[in-house]
Order: sequence, then C-alpha cells, then structure tokens
Amino acid sequence: MIVLAPSLQSFHPAEAIRSHHHIDGHIRLIPASIFPHRSSYRRASTFRNAAGCAPITGSGSGEVCDPSLVHVALTLDIDYLRGSIAAVHSILQHSSCPESIFFHFLVSDTSLKTLVASTFPKLKFKVYYFDPEIVQKLISTSVRQALEQPLNYARNYLPEILEPCVRRVIYLDSDLVVVDDVAKLWCTMLGGKTIGAPEYCHANFTKYFTNRFWSNRKYSSVFADRNPCYFNTGVMVIDLEKWRQFDYTKRIEKWMEVQKSERIYELGSLPPFLLVFAGHVAPIEHAWNQHGLGGDNVRGSCRDLHPGPVSLLHWSGSGKPWLRLDLKRPCPLDELWAPYDLYRQSA
Repeated sequence: MIVLAPSLQSFHPAEAIRSHHHIDGHIRLIPASIFPHRSSYRRASTFRNAAGCAPITGSGSGEVCDPSLVHVALTLDIDYLRGSIAAVHSILQHSSCPESIFFHFLVSDTSLKTLVASTFPKLKFKVYYFDPEIVQKLISTSVRQALEQPLNYARNYLPEILEPCVRRVIYLDSDLVVVDDVAKLWCTMLGGKTIGAPEYCHANFTKYFTNRFWSNRKYSSVFADRNPCYFNTGVMVIDLEKWRQFDYTKRIEKWMEVQKSERIYELGSLPPFLLVFAGHVAPIEHAWNQHGLGGDNVRGSCRDLHPGPVSLLHWSGSGKPWLRLDLKRPCPLDELWAPYDLYRQSA
C-alpha cells in the first residue's frame, strides 16, 4: 500500500462519469485504428509465489475449483485491451502469491485468449464468451455511448457464467491498476452481504436518478428502509453463492426493463446496481478504489486522489491514461499507470 497526499481539487464521484474526452477544447472520437494491435504487447516477467503461499492442489480443467485460489474477473475488449493488460500486470507485480490468482476474462472476441497467453505465459486464466444478445434488448441510451456497450453489463451475469465451484470473485474494471496485494481485498469480510465495495455516503444520491424516479412512489420507495450510499461498480467483492441463491441478476434486469419504458436514470450500468444493492453493501476501505482519475485535463481539471492510503488507482471517467500519455497530454497521476503498460510503443 502506498500513501499519496492530495494536492488538487476534490470532486463529486459522478463528475468523471459525465465528462467527455476533450482535446484542445473540442470533443473528439478516438478512431478504432489507433487502438493497439493484438501482437503489440511485450511478454511480462514470470511471477512466482513467495514462501508461505498455500500449495495449489488442482490441475488441468479442475484447477479453477482449487479452494486456495484467489478469483479475479475482468472484461476484455479491443478498445480497453491496453488497460486490461496493465491491470493484470499490476495485480501480479504486487501479489505475494501471483501463481495463486485465477483470472476470469469475459469477452466478446474469443481470439483475445491467444494474446493473453502470449503476454502472460504462466497465467492461470479462462476466457468466457459473453453473448451481447443476452443484454442488448435491455440496454437504454446513456450520457456517453461507451456506457452502452453490452460488455459493460457482463458483470451482472458473473454468477451464471463462472463455474458453480467459484464461490467468490473480485470484479475489476479495465481502467485501473492495483498497487497492493490483491489477497487483502480477497479476504474482505462481507458480513452476510452479497457484495462489498468502497462506499461514498457524502455523495448526493438523488442525482443518480431522474425526477421521474423520485416522483414515483412505487419506484422511490425501494430505498424506504435503506440508507443508500453511492458505490462504484468497478471494484467489487462478490459472494457468488448468495447472488445465485437470491437471483440478483433477475432483479437487475427488472430495473433495466423499467428504465427502457420510464427513463429513471442516465448512467448506464451503475444505477441498476444501486437500486438492488445500495444500503446493503459491505463497506471496503476507500484505499481500494481511488476512483475518478479519468477526468479531462484541458482546463486544469486533472483529478487528484482522495486523502489517505492508496491500494488501487482507478481512471473511471472518459479520460484514459494510455490515450493521454500517447497524446503527450498526461495528467500527473497518469505516470503512475505507465509502469504497468506492456504495449510495445511504450518500451
């Protein structure tokens, strides 16, 4: 764990989500042609378990069920591939038992399996195809087109996609790096809750839903007996057994169906999670999601960290560190992401 003192402005947790990518004061779309080719990644070092790590007893197809493993799930798509690779690299670098981590990658393109295997030759992982049709009809328009991609919703289906023997998983977004041992996050006590995440109870919770939602007693009463707080779904510890038991996937889908007809929120995949879980979340230390670092940097609005220790840096929002670094317009904290980048041009 590292400690960095804040020096710039504080920010509302949803600001970066609502921001756009600006360069020279103009909004620009980033063409797909600039994203890295699949052969453009350097091979990572081999990371070995330290003395004292639990022995791994499983092997072959049964390895995923080994009870000593730490399970981490991420999505992989071509637009955020560079971020995903950096995230995995950071987890391995800071883990005492990197050989005891099993990665579950949700993809819409199964050919990415070859890239992962060549970049991390000793990695324990499995690739799962997520069919966009599963969720396509449930997705409504959002404040930013990137939030409408089907793979953003794959986390909703983790309990159905992963093997039944996987009872717990850490879900991580693709635009972050871990600078602490992920085993500490894995050991989070959920206290009977289905998910754990850093909560931000100072945020104005009403802003995550439309006036139509709050004026409809049938909908707004869902929070009547709860003390809901904002939490970012990019870092979660999930009890998959409990999720399966209460079929939370169906509950999320029902709110997405309401959204299609009533327009009760604006922010993509986040609000359904808030509707189902806010007020029923096991709190995790804020160090594990120093989020919002993706704010634009044109008007001096590079994001800074919240006060306190740092275990995970998260570039949530539209500004991604790899794009800003390539454009020679980085924010100061983007330099903390760069050491984990395995893209060849950054050698």
